[in-house]
Amino acid sequence: MANPANPANPASHPRARFSHMKEGTREDWAAISGEFMPYAAALPDRVLAHLRLLEGDCGGFPIDRLTHCLQTATLAHRDGRDEEYVVCALLHDIGDTLGSYNHPDIAAAILKPFVSAENLWMVEKHGVFQGYYFFHHLGLDRNLREHFRGQPELFERTAEFCEKYDAAAFMTDYDNLPLSFFEPMVRRVLSRPRNSMYVKKGEDQLAQAE
Repeated sequence: MANPANPANPASHPRARFSHMKEGTREDWAAISGEFMPYAAALPDRVLAHLRLLEGDCGGFPIDRLTHCLQTATLAHRDGRDEEYVVCALLHDIGDTLGSYNHPDIAAAILKPFVSAENLWMVEKHGVFQGYYFFHHLGLDRNLREHFRGQPELFERTAEFCEKYDAAAFMTDYDNLPLSFFEPMVRRVLSRPRNSMYVKKGEDQLAQAE
């Protein structure tokens, strides 16, 4: 069976005929929409594959980056956090490979269509809040998070995420849940886009040519 993210014979699939988008027709966009739907449906597979790239990369930390993500998610799950929150915990550092200087932005960009504004803010800002624990050792301002004190609910939510789950997830002897445990959660959360220019208001499916 062909992988929808990497079709075996793409030449056999319908294609648009335009050279410039202004020449596009409804039929062109029907072809594009038809290809995009199975590709979008395979997003969880691509995200999980990218998360696995963190395995074996310790970067000087006590455990590797994948184990840290699993441990963060495990701590959140065992503390009773809901599924969306746990998925955010699992994917919060997925940007380490491609966003060495801004990894929270990568995770936030992936999660933005699928999560609440509060969870998105938490993921996007967790790097600054995590800095409270180590920036001063690097000659940086550990209190950069204070710039966000004027948003008390979001501030406390993100500070708690770092204190209880992210900053605490470097234990070498903790019984982390495996990635397979979280995979169904990832698939469910990433199957319901709700904040995208490509989704009709009030719906959770991508718009298609009629």
